Amino acid sequence: MSSVLAPVLLIGGWTLAAALQPGGFDSRTRTISELAGLDATDRWVMTLGIAGVGLCHVVTALALRPAARAGRIMLGLGGLASVLVAAFPLPAGGGSSMAHSTVAAASFVLLTIWAAYAGVRDSSAPWGLRRPVALAAGAVLAVLTAWFFVTAVTGAGDIGLSERAAAGAQALWPAAVVATVPRARRARQGMLAP
Repeated sequence: MSSVLAPVLLIGGWTLAAALQPGGFDSRTRTISELAGLDATDRWVMTLGIAGVGLCHVVTALALRPAARAGRIMLGLGGLASVLVAAFPLPAGGGSSMAHSTVAAASFVLLTIWAAYAGVRDSSAPWGLRRPVALAAGAVLAVLTAWFFVTAVTGAGDIGLSERAAAGAQALWPAAVVATVPRARRARQGMLAP
C-alpha cells in the first residue's frame, strides 16, 4: 500500500499544487520544491506530498523483506531525507538554502542507488529484486537523476521536467518491485507443495 501511495502523493501533489498557483505554474521550468517554498500559494499541499512520499518510502523499506538489507536501508534513509526536504523548504523570494539543497541531494542520491543495492542473487526472488533487473533499474534511475543534477547545476534545459522524470521514476520503482513480490511468493509456495 505504501509503495502505491508514494507516486500518488508525489504526482498528485505536484499536479494539484501547480494548479493552485495564481497566474499559472510552468512545471517544465520550475521545481517541485518551489511548490512547497515559503512563498508558494497553498504550500501545504506539496509539503504534505513530499513528507508523505518520504514516510511511504520508510514503510516500504521496512516491509520489503525479500530485498537485500543494504537496499532497504538506502530506501529508508532516502525516505527520511525526503521528509527533511519538506521540513527545510525553499526561502521566500526565490533562491535556495544549504539545508534544503543538502537533504534534497541526499534524497535523490539514496532513492537512485537503493534499487541496485536491493538486488539479490536468487533466481526465485521477485522479478524486481533479481540482481540484473535491480542493476538495470539503478542505471535508469542514475541517468534520470544525472539529467536533473546537470540541469540544476548548469541551468541549461528544463529543470522541472528533469526533476519530475527522476522523482517520478524514484517513486514508481518501489511500487513496481512490490508488485512482483506476491507472484514470486506464490511460485515459491507452488514449488514447495507436495
